[in-house]
Amino acid sequence: MNKEILLIIDTVSNEKNVDREIIIDAMEHALASAVKKKYKLDNKTQDEIDVEVTINQDDGSYKTLRRWEVVDEMLVDDEYEMKMLLDLAKEKDPKIEVGDFITEEIESVEFGRIVAQTAKQNIVSRLKAAERNRIVDLYSPKIGELLFGIVRRVDKNNVFLDLSSNESGSISDEAMILKDNLIPREIIKPGDRIRGYLMDVQSESRGPQLYISRKCSEFLIELFRLEVPEVGQGIIEILGASRDPGVRAKIAVKSNDPKLDAIGACVGMRGSRVQSVSNELAGERIDIIPWDDDPAKFVINAMSPAEVLSIVVDETSKTMDIAVAEEQLSQAIGRGGQNVRLASELTGWNLNVMSKDEADDKNTKEEEETAAKFQKNLNVDNDVAKILAEEGFTSIDEIALCEIEELEDINGFDKELVIELRKRAIDEYEKQQKEIDDKNSLTNLDDLTDDQVTLLRNSDILTINDIADLSIDELLDIIDISNETAGKVIMQARESWFDEENDGQKII
Repeated sequence: MNKEILLIIDTVSNEKNVDREIIIDAMEHALASAVKKKYKLDNKTQDEIDVEVTINQDDGSYKTLRRWEVVDEMLVDDEYEMKMLLDLAKEKDPKIEVGDFITEEIESVEFGRIVAQTAKQNIVSRLKAAERNRIVDLYSPKIGELLFGIVRRVDKNNVFLDLSSNESGSISDEAMILKDNLIPREIIKPGDRIRGYLMDVQSESRGPQLYISRKCSEFLIELFRLEVPEVGQGIIEILGASRDPGVRAKIAVKSNDPKLDAIGACVGMRGSRVQSVSNELAGERIDIIPWDDDPAKFVINAMSPAEVLSIVVDETSKTMDIAVAEEQLSQAIGRGGQNVRLASELTGWNLNVMSKDEADDKNTKEEEETAAKFQKNLNVDNDVAKILAEEGFTSIDEIALCEIEELEDINGFDKELVIELRKRAIDEYEKQQKEIDDKNSLTNLDDLTDDQVTLLRNSDILTINDIADLSIDELLDIIDISNETAGKVIMQARESWFDEENDGQKII
């Protein structure tokens, strides 16, 4: 029987490719479980005993030890069969202390059919856990990399890949491409060899799940990294990508070597490199865009193949108005807005595409509105206000903070006019700032006393906006008011937030 145990251990270890220690541990637990059941049957008790079985790895023999935890008193909910009072334990071992364990060898059970079945179940459970851990440990560092696999099956439009050709070498490694991560209208059949981008690895009860995408922009970037050695070496950088999966994509590239053409390297000889990537993406057409540090120039490049005639940048709203020739308007926008949408995603700017005439009309209207504002707030005639608007000034503070030399360079402005104009702009700017400060003053909050306002200012709470950012507990730490009053104060301070939301809804 002892030799049979060793034979079972070696056989299972070799067949399942797991350490002998895992098999031995499972068999020890199975033998211990059998001893506990035998004890309960023989003694007709519901309580289990604490048992530990040890298998000798040299000769296959095993012994069973019963353990008791030493306690100084027995409680009502104690498991009596697992505990022993200190006085009784000291009779067996005078040096024993509370919290120690006292052991005694008892009769072992035979390694029979029931024990073998229990051991098998335990081993299977441990093998599954070990396999889950193995796959998670193997693939977690690979998140963000390309994986190659063979389509095992297609189930409810989800694709399951066999990754046996990867480094693990295990036929059980399976990855899933959910329907939402597949290229639309792509035909995939069992037996096809495809690549995917590993997005996530999750250890679930039914087994590890490797989630792969063929739809994300990162997949496109990694394919170029695979096909273009200069990208893998860092000589060429891919600084962004946007996709309409299976139809069209744009990538932004930059060369770190002035002698190397980034676009040419990505296209390859006779388009071989970009064609290889396109073939992997179900024929997706790819525009390769030169990166530029200047956002306006980058957007102009991203709008390719349309030619941009003019561009107006609004950094505050991160928006650009783009003018193109009337005959290129549909090309610039693209079918269903595809071209402008991909350019917007690639550059990170909101892009408004219009014809040259529409852009001119919009600019003229905006200049007229700006000139009217300058004429009113600066008390200047229409000609001066119009010149300021045409020069690109859009607000009073831009004029107030502008250098005098810059204003003097404007055609038709003399030094005397510039000094007076700047003085009026500064006065108006300070007036507007005072109105803002007065509106945002703590004294406008109804439920605060002058002393409480002083305490708040001493704690660097200077404006209504500062109050709005506080919680009730934070406000109570500074001034002595009730919870109810603190809530009222904070809600009044936050009224401007709701006003802004309502304004946004009206605009929409």
